Amino acid sequence: MLINIVALLGGLAVLVYSADRFVDGAVSIAKNFGVSPLLIGLTIVGLGTSAPEILVSAIASMQGNTGLAIGNALGSNIANIGLILGTTALIMPLSFHSQLLKRELPILIVTSFLCYGLAFDGLGEIDAIIMLTGLGVFLCWLIWSAKNNKTNDPLSEEIEQELPAFMPINKAWMFFALGLVGLLLSSKLLVWAAVNIAEYYGVSDLVIGLTIVALGTSLPELAASISSVMKKEDDLAVGNVIGSNMYNLLAVYSLPGLLSPGAVGEIVLSRDFPVMLVFTVGLFVLGYGIPKSESINRREGGVLLLGYLAYQWMVFQSAVT
Repeated sequence: MLINIVALLGGLAVLVYSADRFVDGAVSIAKNFGVSPLLIGLTIVGLGTSAPEILVSAIASMQGNTGLAIGNALGSNIANIGLILGTTALIMPLSFHSQLLKRELPILIVTSFLCYGLAFDGLGEIDAIIMLTGLGVFLCWLIWSAKNNKTNDPLSEEIEQELPAFMPINKAWMFFALGLVGLLLSSKLLVWAAVNIAEYYGVSDLVIGLTIVALGTSLPELAASISSVMKKEDDLAVGNVIGSNMYNLLAVYSLPGLLSPGAVGEIVLSRDFPVMLVFTVGLFVLGYGIPKSESINRREGGVLLLGYLAYQWMVFQSAVT
């Protein structure tokens, strides 16, 4: 068992490191081709930081561990709002300024409820195609929004300040390739260790996906959001979460339906999806300032964090009873 625990922690560490190298390489390649900073931030960085979830869920689905794949997607979304935004707001209150983010929030709400509705009769190829089509439409909308950004949205300035410095194209491709290889190898190791741990303790792979794996694959977003808020880049901190949650639903959650179609567990429909929806609606309310200013203060951040911890305790209790 010690080997599995070491493999799990090592896999998570390599996964996070590889994701950083992968994103740096991809961003630098795009910059070398003259892609705008806002477009890079909305698409390449967003997809890159979700690469750990995508690869972990893809490998888990191909091996038949759909509970781990589904748990990773939903658990990451819950962690992004409850843990990441909650912790970030406790460090420094978050204010919403970007109109682009406010347009993304309703899309996230609709997408979340759509994915919930698709789950009731199981996840199949048609469901996966619907979600992946939605991903394509969402990416096209982001590209259109970036190209038609005429109002100097605050998010654009914050993204430009945070993008890595110029990197020669050969070095960029090396970072991209090494990061991708690291992601693939560490994802496989992580899934192997997580499944072994679940079997040893007699818990479902869903529980491991909702807790340890979801937390681990959310670490890049946690680091990015804390770094952003310390630099007073509130919109970037929130944007990391909104973008990641969209990609988790459309690119990650769709993979079990595409690679290993089957029923979605009753506990997912009655507990995990509703919890994710509550957190998502809460973010929408805070983002639109209902009924106050458009922000997340320390008290609200504390509520989000406590909600996340309560959910983790609920999952733990269900695993041991």
